[in-house]
Amino acid sequence: MNTLDTPSRRRFLKSGALIGGGLVIGFVVPGAKRFAEAAPAAAAAASTGFAPNAFLRIGEDDTVTVLLSHSEMGQGIWTGLAMLVAEDLDADWSKIKVEHAPAAPAYAHTTFGMQMTGGSTSTWSEFERYRMAGATARALLLAAASKRLGVPVEQLRTDNGAVVAGQRRLRYGELVADAAKLPPPTTPPTLKDAKDFKIIGKPTRRLDGPEKIDGRAKFGMDVQFEGLLTAMVARAPVFGGTVKSFDDSAARKVPGVRDVVRVPSGVAVIADHYWAAKQGRDALKIDWDAGPNAAGLDDAKLRAEFARLAAAGGGAVAARAGDADAGLKGAAKVIEAEYHVPYLAHAPMEPLNCTVKIGADACEIWTGTQFQGMDQIAAAQITGLKPEQVRIHTTFLGGGFGRRATPSSDFVTEAVHVAKAAGKPVKTVWSREDDVRGGYYRPMYLQRARIGLDAQGRPVAWKHVLVGQSIIIGSPFEKALVKNGVDSTSVEGVADSPYIKDLKDHFVEVHQPQTGVPVLWWRSVGHSYNAFIMESLIDEAAHAAGQDPVAYRRSLLGAHPRHLAALNLAAEKAGWGEKLAPGRARGVAVHESFGSYIAQVAEVSLEKTGNGQRIRVHRFVCAIDCGLAVNPDGVRAQMESGINFGLGAALYSELTFKNGGVQQSNFHDYRVLRLDEAPTIEVHIVPSAEKMGGAGEPGTAPVAAAVANALFALNRRRLRELPLRVPA
Repeated sequence: MNTLDTPSRRRFLKSGALIGGGLVIGFVVPGAKRFAEAAPAAAAAASTGFAPNAFLRIGEDDTVTVLLSHSEMGQGIWTGLAMLVAEDLDADWSKIKVEHAPAAPAYAHTTFGMQMTGGSTSTWSEFERYRMAGATARALLLAAASKRLGVPVEQLRTDNGAVVAGQRRLRYGELVADAAKLPPPTTPPTLKDAKDFKIIGKPTRRLDGPEKIDGRAKFGMDVQFEGLLTAMVARAPVFGGTVKSFDDSAARKVPGVRDVVRVPSGVAVIADHYWAAKQGRDALKIDWDAGPNAAGLDDAKLRAEFARLAAAGGGAVAARAGDADAGLKGAAKVIEAEYHVPYLAHAPMEPLNCTVKIGADACEIWTGTQFQGMDQIAAAQITGLKPEQVRIHTTFLGGGFGRRATPSSDFVTEAVHVAKAAGKPVKTVWSREDDVRGGYYRPMYLQRARIGLDAQGRPVAWKHVLVGQSIIIGSPFEKALVKNGVDSTSVEGVADSPYIKDLKDHFVEVHQPQTGVPVLWWRSVGHSYNAFIMESLIDEAAHAAGQDPVAYRRSLLGAHPRHLAALNLAAEKAGWGEKLAPGRARGVAVHESFGSYIAQVAEVSLEKTGNGQRIRVHRFVCAIDCGLAVNPDGVRAQMESGINFGLGAALYSELTFKNGGVQQSNFHDYRVLRLDEAPTIEVHIVPSAEKMGGAGEPGTAPVAAAVANALFALNRRRLRELPLRVPA
């Protein structure tokens, strides 16, 4: 875990400044930039109250406003990060409020060095920084109370939003004016010991729940103000296509259409409201230059090419030890299998949208984004402004799953181009069809594996080849995440799998062809397909060995106690080995991703339909070891979310390509899980004092494998492709 950089792991900068009515202290974060000069500007939004640092302010009415450096997109950090501040501040939880922070270097991710949300990192990466923010404020409030009462700080304590001296209580709101005048602590305050936690680790209701229920919550689509216009962009139907010419005469005749402008991504129709913009866009006549992908981008051709590469050898080496070929030759039995997963869209419930207002010396952006740092720089380049002149108002995100975190800042830069061309404030809106067909997908992968088993059925050699696009190659993150030609996100969950790494003889290679399809991280990234493939393969090995799938995994994971603890808990709670109703079966999967260890047991059946059979998932039991669960309710909610998200992909979702374009368009043909298909889900948290991991993504990764393994237990048919389809 990254910590604050001090002689004793934490340190405050000695310089500070009175900005916005409060003292601002910049933190030093290892591996990232020093933000002393940026912290005051970032906290300047707090015009009243006591702002002891860039992460919170306290008002005279005792309210504590936590400034959220990350984006709330349903994962629960609106509550989780506020809990960290409140714990070491000893705040009154009923007085806690939360706001998204402005885009500023002070809020850069403690690991990645820019302001962003992703990788299931928000809670563990902020665990000390946000607690330290609360502890700093508490120290200054204690000092202010000491000065006012003439009592040494050592004789004071804090409790539920007040400083206590004997029988006297001074509310934090009474002390903020005095505290704001004090110099910052010269030594870092001591953080609470875990045994003294009152908030962290306790199930806590979400702070954003009430306003999302009653409609007060503001998403990007809700942004509206006087003079704001709406735009829709006609984009090329083929990836890589460009506009040759267009006729906008019919579009301009649509009532409410104000302008039609050409932008780098296509042609934008700007109107008074969404419907006029859509009708105007539909009326455009555009002559497209299809580019190089129109003929070659086709599912069958892509799969044939991937298969050719898998057989060719010579890929980049992701992991190697001993002699895998010799180990396979000496094995008592060899399993050979080919697996395939499709391209997937992110399909968040709120389609992409971005509102932009450009002035002579400022640009304001309202959007739900995961990448404030990248978006701010991109907008500055387009407008000719300095990054600090671009103000990003982060709204709630109606889902993200990675789509709102593009290295190119595609939907934000497009909106800035539209507003710049229009010369007026414009909200650029994507339809659902635009979103599904608009690019940036979970990549398609084909993988082949050969596993050698000894006479007892244990793996002794493993040879594995992966073929699929790299998300990272060609992006700004290539230097950090691509080593020796291997994109680490492509092979995660395979190259570092304990099933492979523990073997004396193993070999993993990867081919990463360019296809013309824009690809991006999708919830659980490489683990989203590699967990399915690895846990299906190990299930194949268990059955080939004639062993119970849970017992078999236990025998292989003895040196991996966190995997084993999750597996044992899930199996126990699922009643593994107990008799099921006729026509039902269980499957198991266990996988580590994003620092968390997940085991899942799926209970399935097959139901007859007019066209054959459909898969019905009745029950899902999940166990997670994520280290300390800051908000156990939040962890459970994320496991439920991840399982349902993963089930949609396991059972239904896929994108297909023909003549250079996506064939699907909306939820009728790009299926996701529906309410009546959601299983009963039970989540159990492994008590753990180990290093913290994430919760937003890991729950999705093992889902497809657990279901596929249950189906094999039911009908002895091994399904090696997603989405899972049972032959009639």
